[in-house]
Amino acid sequence: MTHTDAGAELDPVHPVPAPAGQARPSTRAGGLTHAEVADRVARGEVNDVPVRSSRSLTEIVRANVFTRFNAIIGVLWLIMLVVAPIQDSLFGFVILANTGIGIVQEWRAKKTLDSLAVIGEARPTVRRDGIAAEIATSQIVLDDLIEIGPGDKVVVDGTCVEADGLEIDESLLTGEADPVVKHPGDPVMSGSFVVAGSGAFQATKVGREAYAAQLAEEASRFTLVHSELRTGISTILKYVTWMMVPTAIGLIVSQLVVKHDDLKGSIARTVGGIVPMVPEGLVLLTSVAFAIGVIRLGRKQCLVQELPAIEGLARVDTVCLDKTGTLTEGGMNVTELRVLDGYDESYLRKALGALGESDPHPNPSLQAIIDAYPDSDEWRCVESLPFSSARKYSGASFTEGNGESSTWLLGAPDVLLPEGAPALAETARLNEQGLRVLLLARAEGDLDAPDVARTVRPAALVVLEQRLRPDAADTLGYFARQNVRAKVISGDNAVSVGAVAAKVGLDGTAVDARRLPADRDGMAEALEDGTVFGRVTPRQKRDMVGALQSRGHTVAMTGDGVNDVLALKDADIGVSMGSGSEATRAVAQIVLLNNSFATLPSVVAEGRRVIGNITRVATLFLVKTVYSVLLAVLVVCSQVDYPFLPRHLTLLSTLTIGVPAFFLALAPNTERARPHFVRRVMRYAVPGGVVAGAATFGTYLVARAHYTGPGALGAETSAATLTLFLISLWVLAIIARPYTWWRIGLVAAMGGAFLLVLMVPALQDFFALELVGTTMPWLAVGVAVVAAVCLEFLWKWVGRRFPA
Repeated sequence: MTHTDAGAELDPVHPVPAPAGQARPSTRAGGLTHAEVADRVARGEVNDVPVRSSRSLTEIVRANVFTRFNAIIGVLWLIMLVVAPIQDSLFGFVILANTGIGIVQEWRAKKTLDSLAVIGEARPTVRRDGIAAEIATSQIVLDDLIEIGPGDKVVVDGTCVEADGLEIDESLLTGEADPVVKHPGDPVMSGSFVVAGSGAFQATKVGREAYAAQLAEEASRFTLVHSELRTGISTILKYVTWMMVPTAIGLIVSQLVVKHDDLKGSIARTVGGIVPMVPEGLVLLTSVAFAIGVIRLGRKQCLVQELPAIEGLARVDTVCLDKTGTLTEGGMNVTELRVLDGYDESYLRKALGALGESDPHPNPSLQAIIDAYPDSDEWRCVESLPFSSARKYSGASFTEGNGESSTWLLGAPDVLLPEGAPALAETARLNEQGLRVLLLARAEGDLDAPDVARTVRPAALVVLEQRLRPDAADTLGYFARQNVRAKVISGDNAVSVGAVAAKVGLDGTAVDARRLPADRDGMAEALEDGTVFGRVTPRQKRDMVGALQSRGHTVAMTGDGVNDVLALKDADIGVSMGSGSEATRAVAQIVLLNNSFATLPSVVAEGRRVIGNITRVATLFLVKTVYSVLLAVLVVCSQVDYPFLPRHLTLLSTLTIGVPAFFLALAPNTERARPHFVRRVMRYAVPGGVVAGAATFGTYLVARAHYTGPGALGAETSAATLTLFLISLWVLAIIARPYTWWRIGLVAAMGGAFLLVLMVPALQDFFALELVGTTMPWLAVGVAVVAAVCLEFLWKWVGRRFPA
């Protein structure tokens, strides 16, 4: 509540003392001078918190180079460079290439994120030398005078200097449920946001000293924390490490015993057994898939502020939409003024013009009224009550041109009028057409009276037309086809919201949220049944998100207004429009900078591509890990030479995992993401690896009995390599389903490449592969065919027996 004649600034004679440790507020309404700003910059009193949307280049290089598995592979590579031909060291060059690709892709993602973050960055309005101008948050200095209005985020700590009905929501910091009314001298905390009114505050703490500075910095970092995909892969790698260490030790000991007269050969075959246990490309492909997702979405002006949001939106099964700014465009038009109770229309036009002038930060509805009814400057505002989403109305008291005083309210008819009022029937008819209706009413009581809304005399209905987003229907249709349920939750009249929702293809009776049960279970039941909800308060939006989550739903919330902030913060994924308030952009994980609701399907598709494809390729990598560990165990138990040199498994890994995995990881995938990543991967990887390992070792033992003489080990290795390649190729063929022309071509190309190696003498020599005779090679093929049939039946049985 503000009395304009009382003044909104601090009393220059009796300034409010600053809290201990803070600068004393300046009493100059014009803010700092240019010289004072320069002086503070020189002293380092600048808001220099490095809020970054991505990792630095040094951090990117460190994260990609200094990994546990790179260390293992690196040591083995250096050993092989010393003791074996260069062919057996190829795996090291593959790791170098993989690491380089990872660094380049993440650097590209960083550049995309940084450029988009600049576009979406909050630019507070700061008053200097008596002039208000928008500046970057990082340019704020100590003692700056910062102006704030509805939807603005408080970017640094300060002390309130001016307040015009200023109400600030501090719930994200303190948990306090109700907005706090601020008066000159009251502290304001960074991280809170304005829900009503306007004002100005003086910065008393900037940079890292500010209350929420560290929190804000951490929230904006390029991170994969809390990603089920990344957590699942870390769990898998932990188990792999546990399996690797004892198996590798046993393999080293056994090979030294078996080949005691050939140390270099022993080392080469030992390394050949250890290297394929490491799923080195899995982490790389995950990072690259996310990074390319960021780049693709960046091209569509979609800022991903937290990387898990790409994955999270793919898991969403319920989308809560705020009508205004999401289904409809932000702007509105006044289409009609319906006079009530015998008022003169020209008089009401003056009242509307004066109400518009009384609010320095009008919402879209009031802006439409300002555009339709300009202020005549005949009325003087003496007291104002800014609009609040919780109240559903605003108001002001005026001294009219003839000296008379009057108080007017503008807001929701069904809030200001009692049930059964004649104007409500007319309002309902207009709402059924999807029109927004505001009531202009004259209040008999004082504006600051708690029951002022009960003393109103209706004067007119202001009819506003909302423009539907042209892409809204198509976007909602996409969600419906993907089995993602949409819920419209709006602060507007339920009937009006229902009519708008029907126009974009959402069916269902509109529910007035004021009649919803207060308890979580009851609300969850109502939300399961309903689709469209009107007259929802900001607190109810948050409760609705919580109620849906309590039923096991993964919930995304879209919005652009300050009344959406709490729900956006609590939702699994918060999506804000780029034109939304600073507060909504600050808490949302995804910001649609082009304000296009139609971008959301692209985000969903990107997330599904990442999760679905990484699940596919993870199975490929882990089949290799399982059969490598099994082969090592069988070799140790049998006390025989390890069947492969590093070059053989480098060739197999490249053709059946490395190259195909890259294409499969980046392919389109529309399947909705499902939970239990580790379980879904391991239920196929373990049986697949066991079949491949057992079949390969069986072929190797038969070959050992079949071949004799000096070149026997090479022939035995070639036969085992053929069996393992064919089984691995069949695993790839299964993973690549459902088939498309390019997937069939991919599998065929990998098979053709291996055939080329077997046919070209130079490649035979390079990879030490030569099939001797016809009996053993055909037996190797036969074993692979039997193993492939076993794989088909086994994987189908596992799918039925252990559903994901």
